[in-house]
Amino acid sequence: MRGIYTSVNDIRKHVFSEVAKLSYEYEAGDMTQLEEIPYKIIPGEVSTYRESVFLEREIVRERLRLAMGLPLRDVSEHNSVAQGALECVKPEKYYQPPLINIIKFACHKCPDNVVQVTNACQGCLAHPCKEVCPKQAISFVNGKSVVDQEKCIKCGKCVSACPYGAIVKLERPCAKACGVNAIESDEYGRAEINKEKCVSCGMCLANCPFGAISDKAQIFQTIQAIKSDVPVYAAVAPAVAGQFGAKLTPGKLRTALKALGFEDAIEVAIGADLCTIEEAKDFMEEVPDKRPFMATSCCPAWSVMAKKLFPELKDCISMALTPMVLTGRLIKKKHPGCKVAFIGPCAAKKLEAGRKSIRSDIDFVLTFEEVMGMFEAKEVDFTQLEEHGSMHGASGDGRGFAVSGGVAEAVVNCMKELNPECEIKTERAEGLENCRKLLTMAKAGKYNGYLLEGMACPGGCVAGAGTIQPIKKSEAAVKRQKKMSTNQHAMQSDYKKILSDLEE
Repeated sequence: MRGIYTSVNDIRKHVFSEVAKLSYEYEAGDMTQLEEIPYKIIPGEVSTYRESVFLEREIVRERLRLAMGLPLRDVSEHNSVAQGALECVKPEKYYQPPLINIIKFACHKCPDNVVQVTNACQGCLAHPCKEVCPKQAISFVNGKSVVDQEKCIKCGKCVSACPYGAIVKLERPCAKACGVNAIESDEYGRAEINKEKCVSCGMCLANCPFGAISDKAQIFQTIQAIKSDVPVYAAVAPAVAGQFGAKLTPGKLRTALKALGFEDAIEVAIGADLCTIEEAKDFMEEVPDKRPFMATSCCPAWSVMAKKLFPELKDCISMALTPMVLTGRLIKKKHPGCKVAFIGPCAAKKLEAGRKSIRSDIDFVLTFEEVMGMFEAKEVDFTQLEEHGSMHGASGDGRGFAVSGGVAEAVVNCMKELNPECEIKTERAEGLENCRKLLTMAKAGKYNGYLLEGMACPGGCVAGAGTIQPIKKSEAAVKRQKKMSTNQHAMQSDYKKILSDLEE
């Protein structure tokens, strides 16, 4: 479903756009417009997507609350959609966990891990499904195959054996996408997130075909800060390449973000170059003498997952500051007293920025999807914008952080420049399930001496929960940007001389 523009994407875009409009037009103490928005997004008397127009509007109300950074309402009590909304006026309001939320009355209660025979069953003579079943869970009724769910162990052998593909294994899409098994069921059969396991990667959000899962946003707060006297700078992640369509070229991006009210825009690929240098030096100094291997640190969901599930390996995760934090510090060093909004593809970055040690570096986190809502609200016409030229001269390797394998490649290239005779072995994984397998092997000693790269999203940052474009299309755009870079490697960065100052 990723990369296909659906009604779920359309509703999300409208919600983000309306919240942005509300913030741009907000006058002290007036939240009455919030009550009107569901009728703008879901007009008329006849439902379009679900069995009731009233249900559709209630779901939109919950989406609005999350987009404002507010918690979901308790459906067992009467609560206004605007309850607590005045708290959102404060630009310093941070995300309050849980970040990823399930709107329970939007959940379809999808069947989870069920082997089922479809109408395609031909009642064949060979009965291969029955023959391969290790638990005798398959019988025949009126000539058709039937699965006894009490006996079935979901091994999938019958699914593979059926020559007609008539037997399917149904999995809840959100649970299938979750690499840390954090999706469970409540007493009503609805999806529920185990907060102890969840690392806020957002893959459940991106894969729910009913749009029942959403994350909180800081659109309202960011715009309120923009409207204040304090300058707000946009720190833009490398995965931005191609995200806003062909009409918003790389040369127009800074101009477009200024049209939203940002003071200026700086590419986070600069911070990626600095992160690359730090990780390269750490690897050469510490592996294998001080730690058996080193894992990259830039993906927060991968890093949190590693520390949760493999606490004994926590010292093997790089301690280098992430590109987002390094860029934020760089901006605030150059412009004291400003605020910084990170704009990227990632849901997990929202919680990373909320850590007490990082709050002073990054004030807001917005996804590309949320920023597109801001463009819609301000009616920014990309075709009318002037070309501004390149952002701030990051290297091709720094821009390549956005795709799977890009971080490891950047660090390897940097180490080769620092020590041409150095031999570096690398291994990478994308998707948290594969990341878990990678760390299991590392724990067993298979990757001693290696540099390991982990990316929570399959494909890398270009596949983050807050992206807009198809993954392959975005990957190609990032690679084009990488080739066009004047400098190709991190050691050519003009900013490396201030790296030690930023780490303090």
